[in-house]
Amino acid sequence: MRLPLLGAALGLALAGCSGSGAATEPASAQPDTTAMVSMPAPERPPMRAPTPAAPAFSVPVDYYTLDNGLKVVLSVDRSAPTASVAVYYNIGFRIEPRERTGFAHLFEHMMFQGSENLGKNEFIGLVQRNGGILNGSTRFDFTNYFEIVPAHTLETMLWAEADRMRGLDVTEENLTNQQGVVSNEVRVNVINQPYGGFPWLDLPQLANENWYNAHNFYGELSDLEAATLEDVQDFFDTYYAPNNAALVVVGDIDVDQTKAWIEQYFGGIEAADVPPIPDLSEPEQTAEKRSTKVDSLAQRPALAWAYHAPERLSELHVGLAVLDQILLQGNDSRLHQRLVQEAGVTSGVTGGVNWPLGNLLNYNGPMLYSAWLIHDAETAPDSILAMIDEEIARIVEEGVTEADVARAKVKLKSALYDTIGGSYGIGRADLLATFALFDDDPDLINRIVPMIEDVTAETVHRAARETLRPENRSIITLTTPGS
Repeated sequence: MRLPLLGAALGLALAGCSGSGAATEPASAQPDTTAMVSMPAPERPPMRAPTPAAPAFSVPVDYYTLDNGLKVVLSVDRSAPTASVAVYYNIGFRIEPRERTGFAHLFEHMMFQGSENLGKNEFIGLVQRNGGILNGSTRFDFTNYFEIVPAHTLETMLWAEADRMRGLDVTEENLTNQQGVVSNEVRVNVINQPYGGFPWLDLPQLANENWYNAHNFYGELSDLEAATLEDVQDFFDTYYAPNNAALVVVGDIDVDQTKAWIEQYFGGIEAADVPPIPDLSEPEQTAEKRSTKVDSLAQRPALAWAYHAPERLSELHVGLAVLDQILLQGNDSRLHQRLVQEAGVTSGVTGGVNWPLGNLLNYNGPMLYSAWLIHDAETAPDSILAMIDEEIARIVEEGVTEADVARAKVKLKSALYDTIGGSYGIGRADLLATFALFDDDPDLINRIVPMIEDVTAETVHRAARETLRPENRSIITLTTPGS
């Protein structure tokens, strides 16, 4: 389970400006006719062409669906002779079936073990021999795979992705091998790692009530070890189908030729009977939750907290995104100033919505707004919480200024542009794929900017009042041996 290429924050921009029309003299002003008679009229200076308005921010989006249900998004980018291919399957670790915890992550590994025409690890070699790079990851609501390659090798990458979508080489040897790999990854990254799984694995299990949102996302080792070949084949046949996926191609591409290749290689793959997404709804939290975790490997204690975030893409969700920039993101944020610069109780505080496994937009269900920090043993966690609460209370009681909001919007926009323009097209592909999967509307990428611009100081104030409530918060204190 790899950490994201994308930052936890997201943003948008486009400041519209302008008023048009020439200035006119008030009707009551009377010209000095005597002067006009006695003096020749001055020559008018030549008219200057108006400065053209900045072009509106726009990502090219060509969206359609194959007959087998595969959602396809093409987005031309001529900035470099490269192409990014991304395939997103609508199965993530929170929506995996009960008794199959860890299967979504297991399949992230299984997809590199071979297919009909590519043997074990040959997919990786094919990409690398063609001068490309590749990766994959498992997130809350999807599992993704991507390649960044020279544009002239695009057809080869489309063929390879279609080959493993059509049929994975599910063998006992591959399953046993990858069960061991995943189990070892859990031991290395979580069980035997200081702050392993803290707080990104721990907070959802404390804050949420719905099993789908609250189970161990890495998976129980017992579930992984008990998996049979039949279990794995059934999981693949159910979820790794074209009608449960989105294919995105971003880069220096010929659109018509790319569409022809996609139809050629993906069009014949059969759709599957995909079960509906389970009910992910969360009951409203009515009392603050607290827990303590002892970490025998950590050198210093830590503190983490989370609030249930507003519904994705709602007015308050976007308002919280702006509030996050004011409160938490960057050296100018209020929590950094208070906890790091003034009190010196920590070297840094980090977090966000959908942190650290994504950004504000690439998920599809209930989500937490979370943060954490490491502090010295002599500093009591409650004293840090008191300072955090004071900063939150200032916003809840006094609100924020339009200047605060304007500065936060600039930061948020910068983050969005970094996402869309960075990572050789994968940041753009990620948003296009998730908007296609979850909203059936990848052109949303071009409407986020106006949504951010519509945020006012009052919107931010409401987001703070309704989200940052004590009864909506969950807190974990991590202690070290002997503390």
